[in-house]
Amino acid sequence: MPRKVDRHILPDVLQPGLALVFCGTAAGKRSAAERAYYAHPGNLFWRALFEAGLTPRQLAPAEFPQLPDYGIGLTDLAKRHSGNDNELPRDAFDVPALIAKIERHQPRLLAFTSKNAARAALGHATVYGLQDETIGGTRLFVLPSPSGQARGHWTAGPWLALGQLYHSVSETSAAS
Repeated sequence: MPRKVDRHILPDVLQPGLALVFCGTAAGKRSAAERAYYAHPGNLFWRALFEAGLTPRQLAPAEFPQLPDYGIGLTDLAKRHSGNDNELPRDAFDVPALIAKIERHQPRLLAFTSKNAARAALGHATVYGLQDETIGGTRLFVLPSPSGQARGHWTAGPWLALGQLYHSVSETSAAS
């Protein structure tokens, strides 16, 4: 059963100057309970970040506040609901709030951590990888879900491609 609260279940990790922000749909039950992003042991998010070269070591979920040190931020489409995507009410996703956050903080890349998150935010189906559209000056990228429940759709390729793109935009910003 999904849970709704009055405050954000997980805080946004956003600030100006980030190279990359990840956007999921909503905190899972384990993440909500532990108050940490991608906390379920079966979730591949933290391993994928490390293997894609986005962090120098595999971080633990509780270390999520350290991500800005690597130019990375986190948010979700549903900040007041937790649970599996198929359990969330239709009005759980706050797309205008996401767009406002991205326009305010202007990360160079916004990566959706599933096709479902991308479809909810963009209003249409997508393919994995870099998208043609943007939010302001922010480029958009779609990844396979790292959730253990989506293991049948898992492939590391898009995560590795994101890692390469991240390093190219990080180097570009460091040179300017």
